[in-house]
Amino acid sequence: MKENYFDVNKATWNEKVKVHATSSFYDMQSFKKGDSSLKQYELLALGDIKGKSMLHLQCHFGQDTLSWARLGAKCTGVDLSNEGIDLAKTLNNQLSLDATFVCCNVLETSKFVKETFDIVFTSYGVIGWLPDLKPWGQMIAEKLNKGGSFYMVEFHPIVWMFDYLEDRPIMKYGYMQDEVIYEEYEGTYADPNSKMISKESTWNHGLSEVVNALTHAGLRIEFLNEYDESPYNILPDLVETKSGNYILKDKLYPLIFEIKATKL
Repeated sequence: MKENYFDVNKATWNEKVKVHATSSFYDMQSFKKGDSSLKQYELLALGDIKGKSMLHLQCHFGQDTLSWARLGAKCTGVDLSNEGIDLAKTLNNQLSLDATFVCCNVLETSKFVKETFDIVFTSYGVIGWLPDLKPWGQMIAEKLNKGGSFYMVEFHPIVWMFDYLEDRPIMKYGYMQDEVIYEEYEGTYADPNSKMISKESTWNHGLSEVVNALTHAGLRIEFLNEYDESPYNILPDLVETKSGNYILKDKLYPLIFEIKATKL
């Protein structure tokens, strides 16, 4: 059954690539001219990555992967969407960079990518597409060099407890809900006015599940931070701050968390 979930999600992400590539959200023209798609959290956490090898999990069509490559990392990006990987390869060639892109289910990365890396990176809207984080954590450990770092920045699990398809968000889903969440709606986060139909199967994962998946795989957690500011204005009624990030008006719960871990 999970294979069917992945098949449906892959078809949706293939459609999203076509919409996202021309959206103002991803601003492809500015990116091609040299703008970075990376945000403050990951840039601060990873620092100088020049000369380091990096594996980027669930890379979509590679803007972040290529932004790290521009900063001097030797990057490999993986994603479930073949359309996303094809576009990433095209961008890599157009920008004369040397990143590598591989199409595969992220949980099967070790089957398709044989190298190990100094850094494994993933960000923003990624783990909710995975039914179980234990194989995810194990794969990360397999792909890291000894002493290497895993870093993720992700929307907080509280964010995913709400249904955003109505006029006002409604708390509907469990913080640690095991059951799959299926949604079907018109549009996508990068272009709500798009006529594409998003069909999505996702899963909620609490912070303890994320931490335990990594520690059980043998990684040591360096830090876990939560923030009430998001770099993306993708939830209803967020307010822009002076920093250019976005917050809930009442700041009732965090929007973002980040984790850094090390392979001993």
